[in-house]
Amino acid sequence: MDRADTVTQTGLVQRLGLLDSTTIVMGSMIGSGVFIVSADIARQVASPALLMSTWVATALLTMIAALSYGELAAMMPRAGGQYVYLREAFGPLWGFLYGWTLFAVIQCGTLAAVAVAFAKFLGVFLPAVSEDSWLVKIGPAGVNTQMLVAIGLILALTWHNTRGIEAGARVQNIFTIAKIGALAGLIAAGVLFGRQPAAMERNFGRFWEVPWSAWDAVRLTAVAMVGALFSSDAWNNVTFTAGEVRNPKRNLPLSLALGVGIVSVIYLACNTVYLMALPLEGIQRAPEDRVATAVIHTILGPAATQVMALAVMVSTFGCLNGMIFAGARVYYAMARDGLFFAAAGRVNPGTHTPNHSLWMQGAWAAFLTLTGRYSDLLDYVIFAVLLFYILTIAGLFVLRRTRPDAERPYRALGYPLLPAVYIAVAAFIELMLLLYKPNYTWPGLLIVLTGIPVYLAWRKRRESPSRSEA
Repeated sequence: MDRADTVTQTGLVQRLGLLDSTTIVMGSMIGSGVFIVSADIARQVASPALLMSTWVATALLTMIAALSYGELAAMMPRAGGQYVYLREAFGPLWGFLYGWTLFAVIQCGTLAAVAVAFAKFLGVFLPAVSEDSWLVKIGPAGVNTQMLVAIGLILALTWHNTRGIEAGARVQNIFTIAKIGALAGLIAAGVLFGRQPAAMERNFGRFWEVPWSAWDAVRLTAVAMVGALFSSDAWNNVTFTAGEVRNPKRNLPLSLALGVGIVSVIYLACNTVYLMALPLEGIQRAPEDRVATAVIHTILGPAATQVMALAVMVSTFGCLNGMIFAGARVYYAMARDGLFFAAAGRVNPGTHTPNHSLWMQGAWAAFLTLTGRYSDLLDYVIFAVLLFYILTIAGLFVLRRTRPDAERPYRALGYPLLPAVYIAVAAFIELMLLLYKPNYTWPGLLIVLTGIPVYLAWRKRRESPSRSEA
């Protein structure tokens, strides 16, 4: 063990530096979304200006949230991150509801979806890996080769992360740098060789042409932001690992700002390239929504499919590793509070990793992969995820009032104005989702609410030994 490393009282080891923390932020954010979601956004807003406005607004909101979380992370640099912040600001029930939803759907459902995305693009090189290649099929259910590859990848990366924090961090650093390089290559190729006269005339010659009233433009942009927000999500995963970050009071806020800032600039650049290479209608009608593939096709021709498939595989592999590494720390923190399976709260003495928590997460993610329902579940929790972000940033105000003397090595930039702006804008987006996408909002709230009886059961179980002793 390096002399600079510190083993905490819980058995975790502080071994992640600023680079490691920043690559967790960036690697967890960049999955497959940036390559595809602009097609759906373009269909909803039907305007180049509104397409870019959607991504600009997302970048600003995400940066405000990251800067606000930085204060909480520096104030409470403990394993579990957002779970801890909600628990300390609003009580254990709210922390548990977040952790419950994270495990049940958000984190594990995303792991399933990202792993399947990897397998889909692997199928470009290995046609045997396909959703139509069934190994076992009973009625509508079964196991196909695509599921098998996805599950194998989840379990392999889970095992790799049980080998020690250096093993997980090393993979994260390598693949994050690789995916940033791939996106930089896409941007450079688009700027240098991808500009198409028809696209430039359509998109930039009529950039401000908006076929909506002012209110409809705002409403449609707010609803369309869901795709951009989820493509920019998971930046908060680094807070889950706070107990293993060296000098967390400095490195956590800095890694949040750097990671979110760099990824936001890359996303804006990618969408600018899309508008330079394809007319808006081409973005809207990109085959299977693969906008980036369509752009590269204008530059490389038929080789574009293989190039982008490889880029997405690198991107999803790194995203999967980062989320596996970080997510297990939340269930570990919950178990330490007596609100999850006790084994999840134990740290392997040799590797200083919460191996039981890692395997529980991997097993549930693998199960969700088999069900094939992960994408539906993720659609349902869109509303809940944003709600937890709002609550966490509201917790910043609560803790400023209830703990005015607590040590705050970093204070949220622009407080109270910027956090208040985030809460107001995010609440407006939530309202728009309730009004215009009710099928996606109410099921998500029900998933969160199912955590209440589970919380009461865990609390009763935790208190029962003390009652028997009395």
